[in-house]
Amino acid sequence: MPAYLMPVLNLASTTMPDHRKVLYIGEVGAGTTCAMRAEALRQLGYLVDAISVIPAARPNPLLDLCRRVGNRLRRPLDLNGVNHALLKLAAGYDILWIDKGNLISRRTLLCVRSHTPRPVIIGFSPDDMEQLHCTSVWFHSTLPLYDAYITTKSFQVAELTQRGCPLAVFTDNAYDPATHRPLAVTEAMHQAHTGAAGFVGYHEHERERSIAHLAEAGVAVHVYGPGWDRARRRLPAAVRIHPPVFGDDYARVLCATPINLGFLRKCNRDLQTTRSIEIPACGGFMLAERTTEHQRLFIEGAEADYFTDNDELVRKTMHYLAHPAERLAIASRGRLRCLTDRYSYAERLSDALKVIGQQMSSGIAPAPRIQR
Repeated sequence: MPAYLMPVLNLASTTMPDHRKVLYIGEVGAGTTCAMRAEALRQLGYLVDAISVIPAARPNPLLDLCRRVGNRLRRPLDLNGVNHALLKLAAGYDILWIDKGNLISRRTLLCVRSHTPRPVIIGFSPDDMEQLHCTSVWFHSTLPLYDAYITTKSFQVAELTQRGCPLAVFTDNAYDPATHRPLAVTEAMHQAHTGAAGFVGYHEHERERSIAHLAEAGVAVHVYGPGWDRARRRLPAAVRIHPPVFGDDYARVLCATPINLGFLRKCNRDLQTTRSIEIPACGGFMLAERTTEHQRLFIEGAEADYFTDNDELVRKTMHYLAHPAERLAIASRGRLRCLTDRYSYAERLSDALKVIGQQMSSGIAPAPRIQR
């Protein structure tokens, strides 16, 4: 296994070898999962420098319009000059870590690969990179230039490989121990959520229908996230709409809500999401859509519970609201599963990097076929 992919055994050491330098590219902003993964690599002993693809300042109206048009056309604008920065800096690093990679051009990665020595190029995405709203016109052309790509979509391993990626590795979603943990909530917040279900995430029509079905059955539902305001007139009065929440506010909402709903995004072919791990990690009770991956991650009826249709959703919500001791015991066991089964970002990434290192050193991963 290459030395730079081996986990550091003594994390308390302040002297890290030079060959563990990582240049991290992604939406590295406060509270983002990119920032959590970058911090996880630091916990593993890597020396991580980050370049964010998020503009430091809001663009002027014209530039903002161009940015939105570019995103719609799947040609995102490189407002932070990320490609230029990579060309200047990549030679000084051992690992180039690229989250999603929609901004990175083929020319940039070809130039990076021409460096001697060159960094190992690793990609990561929590999204379905076959969907038009998740990818860009450049992404697939760059896949053969990566050394490895880590995906949280199990079905995407074969798809990434078919696109020319030399090595695709699946990892389950993860949680950040510094963010996703039990937090005390105020009495007012506790009272506001008593006897309620809740969902944190984007509005989607199928989610709207499930939440409406739940509210029509007499359950108060709190929703937090973008897009729900536009559905206000269609939703029953029992549905309360809140702005998005992040960081500690997000964790407190999960802790205050008796029934945390785990909806999947059908257009992303989800079998699990970040919420699938974050809710139990916070000590919240999770009632999620039933999938084989959810059932593998948390034992049904013991560490979380699941539903297949809206009738089962209502039936189980009513049951667990009426049986708080059972609900709290399940939530407690769900959190314990996160702690004991290596569900944190640092543990997930450590395992994924170990697989990558073993396969690269054993020659299982073929050399990239690069067409200039």
